[in-house]
Amino acid sequence: MSSVRPPAGPVVGQITRGTTGTNRLRRVDRWIARHSALRRAADPLVVDLGYGASGVTAFEHWARLAAARSDVEVLGLEIDPTRVTRARAQLQRVRAGATPFAAHAHVSFARGGFEVPVAGGRRPAIIRAMNVLRQYDEADVPAAWRTMTSRLAPGGLLVEGTCDEVGRIATWVALGDDGGPRTFTISLRLAELEQPSIAAERLPKALIHRNVPGERIHGLLRQLDAEWARAAAVSPFGPVERWRTALAGLAASGWPLLDRSRWRLGELTLPWEAVAPAS
Repeated sequence: MSSVRPPAGPVVGQITRGTTGTNRLRRVDRWIARHSALRRAADPLVVDLGYGASGVTAFEHWARLAAARSDVEVLGLEIDPTRVTRARAQLQRVRAGATPFAAHAHVSFARGGFEVPVAGGRRPAIIRAMNVLRQYDEADVPAAWRTMTSRLAPGGLLVEGTCDEVGRIATWVALGDDGGPRTFTISLRLAELEQPSIAAERLPKALIHRNVPGERIHGLLRQLDAEWARAAAVSPFGPVERWRTALAGLAASGWPLLDRSRWRLGELTLPWEAVAPAS
């Protein structure tokens, strides 16, 4: 495995709470694993930006993506040097075969922030930045997006979003290497789901303060709840069928839903323009 230790330089960003949970990012991982930005990448380098107090999400990220791209390489970046030291110690245990993760996992850790430093001029195919910008101000989002996407390889993707502590509720924005947001995704555990608008609690920073009347995201969540309620008639067939029925109703009302093949996973993806802030 080639080195991905970044050169020394200024770190862009601030230390956040660093909460980390095993299996917390499974929903976004499986979405990334099937994306063409990974599958077609000339250099499948993936950055786990702001992995937190433990390196476990980087190891899980590699394991899930390696099923789609066996040559994938994951670089975990954290601003806090103590977290980097801790993750490297975890890596040594992985190499020694003392964990459930593969000893040969192509994972490394280094200090870095939104500038996404990588040695040798390499540019990542994917940057995953989950639960990072949530702790910033909304006004900070555009600059952070621009900085991170400027580091992407051609055709690369930034996936930035938020999830709950156990990974049952997740939302994210996907941005291209041109810096522009492309899609917005909601991913929910359907079993025992009461209302899809529970996603409002975990919206990305760019949207979480926009869930008010007059904003597109507010309209989406209100109508999604209404379609979910109407789909109660098919509940005896299970929550997946109820979700599919609700999304079919949403699409019939004019919302431009994408990738219907993933509805069964509790996902809903739309073009960014459908939910972008009104001003």
